[in-house]
Parts: sequence; structure tokens; C-alpha cells
Amino acid sequence: MSETTIETNPWTTLSTREAYSNPWIRVREDQVLNPSGGPGIYGVVEYQNRAVGVVPIDDEGFTWLVGQWRYCHESYEWEIPEGGCPAGEEPAECARRELLEETGIHAQVIEPLMVGLQLSNSTSNEVCDLFVARHLSFGSASPEETEKLNVRRLPLNEAIAMAKDGRIKDSPSVLALLRLDCA
Repeated sequence: MSETTIETNPWTTLSTREAYSNPWIRVREDQVLNPSGGPGIYGVVEYQNRAVGVVPIDDEGFTWLVGQWRYCHESYEWEIPEGGCPAGEEPAECARRELLEETGIHAQVIEPLMVGLQLSNSTSNEVCDLFVARHLSFGSASPEETEKLNVRRLPLNEAIAMAKDGRIKDSPSVLALLRLDCA
């Protein structure tokens, strides 16, 4: 079986209208001609910030997860420290800032793990960069007012097991932890 690559956009956008906007997302509805030439609509969620996640690892092989209630899924979830990186902020510096805000951990070293991940490319433009933090020191967390977080220290291999067995469901967290398992 041969592989066919289509490098040109087979969609035609006829018009665009903003359906909703807030400081974090914009939802637009496009009137389109689909790849077969038929009329249709396409809804797109545009994220205002780049998603960033970071896995802190100490010299003893421990990491930290943050637990919080996730409104959209109506469930309590454990995940790596994450946040939004506004335009003009370097993703690595955002990872450093989010780690400090959510856990009180300062990282001397931030290393890229995976960059440019498309989290839901059929309905959104959300992109995520993942990092590893090393050479850690500890202070006080200062989460945002929208965050009520619990912080948990555990062996990295236990966090990886949580990603593998479904106890961690957040896609950036699963991707980062599974990537570290393959390293």
C-alpha cells in the first residue's frame, strides 16, 4: 500500500464569525466547502495561550503531581504542573513560573521534553510544550485564585504507573510521563 501525502489545504473557507470569546479562548464558526466540495460548517476553538507542562524530578527520583477538581470533566484529577503561556513569554520560563506557583518548587534547570504537541487538532489549535525540571529547591506555592491544589510527592515510577493504568487522564501529563518512561 502506498502512502499519499496531501500537502495543500483541501478546505475552502467561505466566511468566519466569532461565536464566543473570553481571555482564554475564542470560538469561531466557519462556513466551508469540505474536501469533496460540499457545503458545511467547521467550529474551531482557538486558545489564547500555549499550554505548558513540567515534570519536576529530584536527585532521589521523586516527582510532584498537583491534584485539583476539573470543572469540565466533573472529577478530581492528578496531573503534572501545567499552565498557559501568553504571547511574549518563553515556554521554558512559563514552565519554571508554573512550577513555582503551583508547587513552590524552583528549578535550576528546565529541559525540553516534547514541543509543539497538538492536543485536539480536529477541534482546536491548542499546542503544548512539555519540560523536565531538575536541580530543585523548595519554597511556598502561590496558586491562582481559580486553583485549589493539592501537591503530592511520589516516586517518578509510580507517577508513570498512574499514567499507564489510567489514574492520570490529563493528556499532557500522560504524554510527559510516558515519554520519560521511554527515555
